[in-house]
Amino acid sequence: MFRVPHPAWAAQATIYEVNIRQFTPEGTFRAFEAHLPRLAAMGVSIVWLMPVHPIGQVGRKGTLGSQYAVRDYFAVNPEFGTLDDLRHLVQTAHGLGLRVLLDWVANHTSWDNPLVTEHPDWFQHDEAGQLVPPVPDWTDVVALDYRQPGLRRYMTDALLYWLRAADIDGYRCDVAGLVPTDFWDAARPELDAVKSIFMLAEWDELYPSGGLSWEDFNPDTRLLERAFNMSFGLRLHYLLDRVAEGHEPLHAIDAYLAAERAKYPPSVYLMHFTSNHDVNSWDGTEYERLGPLARPFAVLTVLLPGMPLVYSGQEAALNRRLQFFDPDPIDWQNYPLQDFYTRLLQLKRRHPALRNGDATSHFRRLRCGPAQYAFLRERGPAAVLCALNTEATEAQLTLPEEAAGTWQDVFSGQQLLCATGEALPVPAHGWRVLERVVV
Repeated sequence: MFRVPHPAWAAQATIYEVNIRQFTPEGTFRAFEAHLPRLAAMGVSIVWLMPVHPIGQVGRKGTLGSQYAVRDYFAVNPEFGTLDDLRHLVQTAHGLGLRVLLDWVANHTSWDNPLVTEHPDWFQHDEAGQLVPPVPDWTDVVALDYRQPGLRRYMTDALLYWLRAADIDGYRCDVAGLVPTDFWDAARPELDAVKSIFMLAEWDELYPSGGLSWEDFNPDTRLLERAFNMSFGLRLHYLLDRVAEGHEPLHAIDAYLAAERAKYPPSVYLMHFTSNHDVNSWDGTEYERLGPLARPFAVLTVLLPGMPLVYSGQEAALNRRLQFFDPDPIDWQNYPLQDFYTRLLQLKRRHPALRNGDATSHFRRLRCGPAQYAFLRERGPAAVLCALNTEATEAQLTLPEEAAGTWQDVFSGQQLLCATGEALPVPAHGWRVLERVVV
């Protein structure tokens, strides 16, 4: 049923979303490229670039417009640089062992994309024959109509172009569930014939996405069966927000994980995060939404089964909503959380119990108080123990028999000899991450 092959390098991968516009004061490919060695050292495996194409002028929002209002699928936004600049970025990333995904907007175009006048039949119209946006609030774009074979061929050719022109490694596909699944299913083999790629769907079959309500959500979508390697873990994201707000208990995570396992085999990848470009700009920073639980929940999104995402500026402890349509460069402030993310992502990269999609890795929930969440992830003798505390006072986790042995604290470097029934202190609004010492 689920037939998408994962490249071997994805098994312990993490992903980093790059907002080129806001990443540096220059807002260019070349300026961002200087950060690639730092990201590789942090443990990042995949670099996802937000859309790189020219942006529409008609109906533009703000001074620079939305990067998701594509005016030309075969060109590079001159504000970011040239095609050669993009190629150089990809080559540099590959030299560091990184893969590069382009953000792809297949569902809609800007109003002044030449396709609007050249192929008006490729777009959706209302009963009066007027072009329509896919969602009423998205006034700067117009919806495409995938009932048209010509559009399907054009969009597939555009996807193929960037694999050949820039040697990218795959795509993050915007609101992928609004595009017919059979389009993606047909395109994927053609793309894989050029090179083995990785495909990320902005969608979650466990939760509606793309600004839709439950009434609009199509639960029969099967994006992960033949087309995509991974989709967004949106339901977990919203659940963590609700836990932080006091609207859900912490143990609701167990019900989420049970629903995930009921729908998907372990081989399926879901992406977990505390922020991304939409969340930061429209819902708020992780500090606004999660308060003192921002870092504990970041630990959770890295160490639960799934692939973790870090968004531009999170390692700078960015506590500001970045402007979406206007210049607003990140203040990096000497990267105060660089070490925090490096310890987590490097653990994810090297530890056998944390591999993505590995059916031989076991998740074991540990008994703890209602304000704590603790688990073991084990693969053979190798194991990672994670414990979170959402209370404003220190908590004590009583260690079960499975946790007995010698451990090393991933953050302090301290080695611990733990016995059954012993209490492990977990700081207020904090976490403990232990790695079993295997001799």
